[in-house]
Amino acid sequence: MKRLCAIRGAITAENTKESIEKQTVRLIQEIVSQNKICAKDIVDFHFTLTKDLDVLNPATVLRLNQDKFDFDVKTVPLFCSQEAFIQGGLERCIRVMVTGYFNRKKIKFVYLEQARKLRPDISK
Repeated sequence: MKRLCAIRGAITAENTKESIEKQTVRLIQEIVSQNKICAKDIVDFHFTLTKDLDVLNPATVLRLNQDKFDFDVKTVPLFCSQEAFIQGGLERCIRVMVTGYFNRKKIKFVYLEQARKLRPDISK
């Protein structure tokens, strides 16, 4: 049964436009693929970035890479904010929360690269 809930994910990147773009696309493609997300089920995407990633906004990445997704990015609200700074926290990290109507029992969170350290209990 689908109900309103969220899927979390994260990935690390270098502070270059190319790396942030590549890693953001990879993260969203993995989340969509692993969770078999349909466009009609998506409510919004909320990204956060650590303060050391400051050359490109992941929401902009989605808009610029519309052709790499099976949903119309223009119709989905996107938001990005800076991750709270925590001493000793993971650096160069892009996090996302995808809100939508999903089957909660089948949700797969996606943590890639160094971001696996954030959720070792569920990361492969």
